[in-house]
Amino acid sequence: MNRRRRTALLAVGALTAGLLLTAPQPASAANLIKNPGFETAGTGGMPYCWEKSGWGDNDFTFTTTSDAHSGSKAMKVELTRRTEGDRKALITESAECAPVVSVGRQYDLNLWYKSTTPDTSVTLFRHDTTAGWQYWTDLKTLEMAGSWTEASVRTPEVPTGTDRITWGVSVYGTGSATTDDYTMEQVADPVPAPQCTGTAEQCANGRWDVLPTQNPVRSMHSVVLNNGKVLLIAGSGNSEEQFNAGTFTSAVYDPVNGTYKVIPTPKDMFCSGHVQLQDGRVLVMSGNKAYPVAGGHGYEGFKDSYIFDPVTETYSKTNDMNDGHWYPSATILGNGDVISFGGLREDSTGSVTAELWSDAEQKWLELWKVNQTWSYWGLYPSMILMQDGRLFYSGSHVFGNNIPGTGSAIYDYDANTVTQVPGLQNKDERDQSASVLLPPAQDQKVLTIGGGNIDSNPDANRLTDVIDLKQANPAYTAGPPLPQGTVDLGNGKQAQTGNQGKMYVSAVLLPDGKVLETGGALHNRADPVYESSLYDPDTGTFDPVAADPEARGYHSSAFLLPDGRVMTTGDNPGNGTWNHNVSIYTPPYLLKGPRPSITSVIDTEWTYGDTQRITVDRPIAKAELIRPAAVTHSSDPNQRFVDLPLSVDGGNVDLNVTSNPDLAPPGWYMLFAVDANGVPSVAKWVHLQGPSALSATDASAHVHSFADSLEGKVTEPGKKRTSQQVPVTVSGCDRHYGSINVCVPTDFPPSVKAGTKARCDWLKKNDYGRLKVNGKDDPLRLDANGDGVACGKADLRKR
Repeated sequence: MNRRRRTALLAVGALTAGLLLTAPQPASAANLIKNPGFETAGTGGMPYCWEKSGWGDNDFTFTTTSDAHSGSKAMKVELTRRTEGDRKALITESAECAPVVSVGRQYDLNLWYKSTTPDTSVTLFRHDTTAGWQYWTDLKTLEMAGSWTEASVRTPEVPTGTDRITWGVSVYGTGSATTDDYTMEQVADPVPAPQCTGTAEQCANGRWDVLPTQNPVRSMHSVVLNNGKVLLIAGSGNSEEQFNAGTFTSAVYDPVNGTYKVIPTPKDMFCSGHVQLQDGRVLVMSGNKAYPVAGGHGYEGFKDSYIFDPVTETYSKTNDMNDGHWYPSATILGNGDVISFGGLREDSTGSVTAELWSDAEQKWLELWKVNQTWSYWGLYPSMILMQDGRLFYSGSHVFGNNIPGTGSAIYDYDANTVTQVPGLQNKDERDQSASVLLPPAQDQKVLTIGGGNIDSNPDANRLTDVIDLKQANPAYTAGPPLPQGTVDLGNGKQAQTGNQGKMYVSAVLLPDGKVLETGGALHNRADPVYESSLYDPDTGTFDPVAADPEARGYHSSAFLLPDGRVMTTGDNPGNGTWNHNVSIYTPPYLLKGPRPSITSVIDTEWTYGDTQRITVDRPIAKAELIRPAAVTHSSDPNQRFVDLPLSVDGGNVDLNVTSNPDLAPPGWYMLFAVDANGVPSVAKWVHLQGPSALSATDASAHVHSFADSLEGKVTEPGKKRTSQQVPVTVSGCDRHYGSINVCVPTDFPPSVKAGTKARCDWLKKNDYGRLKVNGKDDPLRLDANGDGVACGKADLRKR
């Protein structure tokens, strides 16, 4: 694992100068840059309205040179030695010089340059009216050029709260860049308002359709493959009968023709981990070795691991992991490796062993080759790759309480340290919450939604939290409460009240840059909630939309299809039943008339730092890569939306690919083109990789210093140990009653009064049926007459 730690602080000339900015004026169609050719002298050895900027350990010079593209002057920035960081000439961050911009608009940037190093890029900063000047993004990597060369790029839409921007060319490798004749023009007005192609309600809130063909397997794992099909993994499907019979299943769904193909599955992959490798195959790790036994062991995870090949639609075995991991995490890293934490071992205890899949060696590495903290991260801990190679544990997890401390942390693999991150609300009621890296990934913001607690079984909450990992000392801040919908408590749907929210929530990144949150339930495997909304990262608000008509609680999944729709599957309530109906959500953006089309992709093999050309049939406002889903139990830590800055020439669009593999790990991505009304194309598949970038000592090239002033508690590796003790009731189910498929809650919802009758009435209302008592213990007092059958008539008389 090749990780670069950044300890230098961002050192930009006027970044913290406390500038008093005048009220922004409307942008004109003319060049918005003052002194674009450096002809007018300024102060401090720099031309008027230009300033020296940069950070890190390097030797540099700024020179106003006569080697100009036009006129008599140009600006040369040169690095003669570099350990880290960059140097750049930027438009001065002041009201007098920094161009005024309008929220939601885009700007075409153009300059002429010569360069003796490939390590140059167009870098933007923005002025936030509340937070001040801050780094925005790198737009374009410039190729080496011995003669004057023109470079053009289009900015993303200007974020809310931004009134001015500044930009320039940064040099982050030894060599020089000479630039001249800068221009900045506002992009022409967007296309006319769209025409609604559905009902007014559908055009505002989208539409759900339940498909006529049911899912043939009890799938709780969904992986979108690089051919557009969907791998649906069931294993035993949380069915003891199928487990005992050795019946393990998967299916491949084809969204184009609506068909399913059942796939032979070698082992019980129920509650495994999974992730797409960089070549498009799917790594599936661990699963269920044994179901719990009343009064004995709990769930057990095996060490086996498999790879699913989308071409042959078959599984093949890899080497074993070092430990068992039922409910493991799975995060792909910038070099193509996969790191995994947590889960239950073969003896039902919690695994404290970190596992590392080597992409180079195509195997799980031996234990002694993997850094260990000997920490128990829980079940399905949400571990999100940050832009500098560290991992952010968001606090989303499965089953019961969170980890000790603040419930959120940053893990530095190279330093092998864990630093707690503050601010997560009600950290022990975020069981089955969802966390997503918000669009675009360049912003490094994470949203965490909802949750509950399977142990204590309170009403699920409406909490949301947002963290900006680009801050020096990031901390969660409270987001807006989840919108409320209706809940079915067994008596039909009724409006949610008070602070009722949902757990088992799903969150899906959409190509228009919003997040669909959908599905969920009020309690442990009971009381489905019918509510969906769109979260807008730009405004930080939720907009309620049409709700999935199907219950989507425990073991449900939601994921983006290549055509821009969202598919939802599954629901496994406590009575052991399974919902085989499949729903499809058509977002409002698909009801706005014709959609743009990517008519050609010149090359589907992409390398970091490249410029790639596509052609489109009409103007687009943005393009992005979205990593295909690999989701289970509200968790998909690899889901990400990577912005691709544009250079537009009619129907030809050049896309500027990030040079940082930690921002966009190698693999297959869905490429979407989106017009000014937020209407996306159908996705094209592209393969992002780059051996040269991945093997470089400074692979991330140009990443500013973020999250490097952490003030939270730092934990070094602990003493080596074998496991963490975990209660056999980890899933919130009391196994003394009914079959293993059935989940009688260890703690009933707050609305259920103590006592045999109230609990039995609740079980009857939720269709639990006849419940055999396993063994002689009756901890919930459901078998008062001791005849081995819970909630019989005699039990109710003896309560």
